[in-house]
Amino acid sequence: MRILVLGFTGYLGVHVAERLRDLPGALVLGGGRSPSADLDVDLARVRPEQLAKTLATAAPDIVVNCAGATGGDAVTLAEVNARGPAVLCAALREAAPAARLVHLGSAAEYGPGTPDTAVTESGVTRPVGPYGATKLAGTLAVTASGLDAVVLRVGNPVGPGAPPTGLPGRIAGLLREAGPDPEAVLRFGDLSAYRDFVDVRDVSRAAVLAATAPGPLPLVLNVGGGRAVPVRDLVRGLAGLAGFRGRIEETTASPAGSARSAQVSWQCSDITAAGRALDWRPAHTLGDALATLWEGCRTP
Repeated sequence: MRILVLGFTGYLGVHVAERLRDLPGALVLGGGRSPSADLDVDLARVRPEQLAKTLATAAPDIVVNCAGATGGDAVTLAEVNARGPAVLCAALREAAPAARLVHLGSAAEYGPGTPDTAVTESGVTRPVGPYGATKLAGTLAVTASGLDAVVLRVGNPVGPGAPPTGLPGRIAGLLREAGPDPEAVLRFGDLSAYRDFVDVRDVSRAAVLAATAPGPLPLVLNVGGGRAVPVRDLVRGLAGLAGFRGRIEETTASPAGSARSAQVSWQCSDITAAGRALDWRPAHTLGDALATLWEGCRTP
């Protein structure tokens, strides 16, 4: 079984590729711009016909697309998150039409949620910014491709290896810098927004199950923790693990504030469909995820 993981050096891709390598008889190939890549693939730039030639050589049975951009300007986001999946689908139709495609989407595609309500895969999609909009465009390219494909709409991933560009990783880094100083002050923007956090290890397990499940799958499956948690709780949880003795302040004037938090105050995914289709449900609590994140962050 030949499996191609695109974006294999990214936060999600590292965990997905590692778990796939544990499958008996699996040959896992990494695709991306990294010097360590088995296949040189830049979805933001490659032409469909050029990628088709690369795929024909690799002859994958399964392709897992973990490539994506979470930051940058609208052009960068569109090139990676929207153009990338469209080019990939066009190339797969030509070179490997029987391959299973697992594409990692984002719960940001849904946009603002309704408090105390978990959104299902048939819920309205109304992203509020370029990131969610471009991820939604990528999802539409996959679901309309006619391929044997499934999109996993991932909540807010947290856990071991969380990058400093994301909120959990950034908070852990700030706490590490602050240390146990009782005079330390960490200033954040509004932390009242609710998010659906999911352990990155549970995301990787869902991706493997989707890659290897027999028969066709639903076009879209939510992969989240299944409950909405105040971002404030995540900050306090990490602060407790860090032994932080200083003060945490919230202010709308803080440069660390997120405009998206004000626009999207509630997000929670209904993960029932993933349970039915993949026999998947989260195995790790948010406490588990924060503990492994902090353990990795505090290790020199």
